[in-house]
Amino acid sequence: MKATAFITGATSGIGKATAQLFAKNNIRLILCGRRKERLLALEKLLSNQTEVTTLQFDVSDKEAVFKAINSLPENFKEIDILINNAGNAHGLSTIQDGSIDDWEAMIDSNVKGLLYVSKVIIPKMITRNTGFIVNIGSIAGKEVYPNGNVYCASKHAVNALNKAMRIDLNQYNIRVSAIHPGAVETEFSDVRFKGDTVKAKAVYAGYQALQATDIAEIIYFVVTRPYHVNIEDLIVYPTAQASATLIKKEAH
Repeated sequence: MKATAFITGATSGIGKATAQLFAKNNIRLILCGRRKERLLALEKLLSNQTEVTTLQFDVSDKEAVFKAINSLPENFKEIDILINNAGNAHGLSTIQDGSIDDWEAMIDSNVKGLLYVSKVIIPKMITRNTGFIVNIGSIAGKEVYPNGNVYCASKHAVNALNKAMRIDLNQYNIRVSAIHPGAVETEFSDVRFKGDTVKAKAVYAGYQALQATDIAEIIYFVVTRPYHVNIEDLIVYPTAQASATLIKKEAH
């Protein structure tokens, strides 16, 4: 029987790349995101490779999360793989200059959103005594860097929740893993710099950043190991990156 994967933040970046790779490998998909047009376009693109359904909601909206997931058709209710990928970074400023709206947006999405989605799906995995949860963290969950304060705090929370899930769900035969990317060239910086494309492009200039497909391939590798194998925690950098803040850039 085909596995069914539930992917949040599926309309761009790592989530979209993962959906495409999973479809290629005949994994059934529940694709979730805020942007309906992108969801429908992705569903149309991948439906000739695997069975696909979509759910439009914002992970930070608790009621919408519960309503959407509980509305899944009967043939999609058994979820084998949960990819907690949705999240964002807003702003890059000192703690004293940070925007409270930005702080709330990051905590609501990166921490509370992950919890809301997991809260609905985990009980069904417990009932079946099987399942795999992959939490997409960040190097920001391992190191705190200048002006990263609340974003780093939110990703440190993801790191802690990943460990806590693994402990709490161990008795139910549920695998839990986290992947913590360094610099990945996606829409991440466009969101962080609020549409300032010059600043966003500068983040990835002068070196070869990771691509969303690189992380998707790692996610696929992790979820396809034999069931007795759980790759519990991975940090992934581009070769040019040595730490959260140290990246070797070529002059241009």
